[in-house]
Amino acid sequence: MLSFRAVPEGSSWPTGRPSPLSGSYLIQWVAIGAQSAALADAESRCDSSADQSMEELARESISLLASTSAKPPLDVGPRLSSMGAVFIMLKSALGAGLLNFPWAFARAGGVRSAVTVELISLVFLISGLIILGYSSSISRQHTYQAVVKELCGTAIGQLCEICFIFNLFMISVAFLVVVNDQLEKLCNTVYELVTALPKSEMPYHFYTDHRFALVLLCFFLIMPMSIPKEINIQKYTSVLGTLAATYLTVSIIIKYFTMPTVPDHRSPFYSSGTGVWESMFSVIPTICFGFQCHEASIAIYSSMENQRLSHWAFICAVAMIICLIIYSLTGVYGYLTFGKTVAPDILMSYSSHDKLMLVARLLFGVSIITIYPIIVLLGRSVIQDPLLSRWRRRGEALMVKFECRSRWVLTVLWIMTTLLIAVFVPDISKVISVIGGISAFFIFIFPGLCLVFAMQSEPVSCKTRITLTIWGAVTLICGAFIFGQSTTVAVMELLGKI
Repeated sequence: MLSFRAVPEGSSWPTGRPSPLSGSYLIQWVAIGAQSAALADAESRCDSSADQSMEELARESISLLASTSAKPPLDVGPRLSSMGAVFIMLKSALGAGLLNFPWAFARAGGVRSAVTVELISLVFLISGLIILGYSSSISRQHTYQAVVKELCGTAIGQLCEICFIFNLFMISVAFLVVVNDQLEKLCNTVYELVTALPKSEMPYHFYTDHRFALVLLCFFLIMPMSIPKEINIQKYTSVLGTLAATYLTVSIIIKYFTMPTVPDHRSPFYSSGTGVWESMFSVIPTICFGFQCHEASIAIYSSMENQRLSHWAFICAVAMIICLIIYSLTGVYGYLTFGKTVAPDILMSYSSHDKLMLVARLLFGVSIITIYPIIVLLGRSVIQDPLLSRWRRRGEALMVKFECRSRWVLTVLWIMTTLLIAVFVPDISKVISVIGGISAFFIFIFPGLCLVFAMQSEPVSCKTRITLTIWGAVTLICGAFIFGQSTTVAVMELLGKI
């Protein structure tokens, strides 16, 4: 029995002619169909040594078609443009870690060592983002923890949820530490301007304490912004966060060229008992925390209009290179300005009367305040979603009431706990050293696991499977080493302060 095939690409029937199934055209149709069938049979017998680019294209097409047929398409709301994706990734990465980079450059032993660690880390950072985008496309999930659970299993997915909550919690602490430091400078500046007296003569009252101002800020500004179920302010703050980071970098460069004296940078920051390599490894947590935008990467990828993997790789490369430029300029000129005496928070090294840096404090503080509610929303949703799934079985009315109460309770507990920790933390470097170790899970460990597990089921050639599995294993081992080393050092330093 004859089976008709479509005309091959590039073949077309002459226009203005009779029907192609009439007369001699029927013979031509059958001949072309037979030729196509022969070509298809010949192609099916080809071995796996075909051209690598064609093999890669076929692999992506087969994977995407298989996942699409298995699950319905995602409904993630309005689509995100390429420029919007870049700005949101920049806002996610350019946070409190920017203030810590000059101190990290000093601790690494100088500019050359720190930039070397940055460039090596950048390869894994971009690779992790691409792997997460690929994992989202084949799993058809649009959150980080859902992708890990779908590809790696329930046990690893639950570990991811625990790390996700803890990491977001510590990021919230770091944000409040930054705001607390800036409030201290601002309170001192306001007192000196109003009374014309030095801050050393300022009498102590609880209402003049910057920590009291932080409490008021949390309860009257941050909490009302964090309570709502949906926070749409993110699309307005992405440009603000990038603007604040860029202004801070430009201000630091201007201060370097306008300050009268420059400290000596020839002596290294590390002590005599610490080598160069140990000092370089010690700044990896700061770099991981600074460039970290991997938790939001899957949500960004799922919302993009163009979800081709090559386009996603381009978006990741552009965002990370911009981050590299901003972080490197801030680290280099901040370190060259103050040398070994640079504070863990670079803004604390400048005078409270400096108008240029005063604007930088205000901009950066506003940016942090607007990002904090989004962190609360992400962390709260990981805790709340499993609880809501159980209450949904009891009825819609009970579920809605429980959702409202649990949202209030979780938000208040989150803000109060992070506030208490932030008030008693001495400086931001202690928080970032802990966050950097946890960040290794999201930058190295979980993407490596996703790639290894994906290669066990995806229809790829043997050579591609082995290559990507090895790269996933290398990423996983590097992440485990960074987590163990940085977490051990951070815990030892914290215990030494007690």
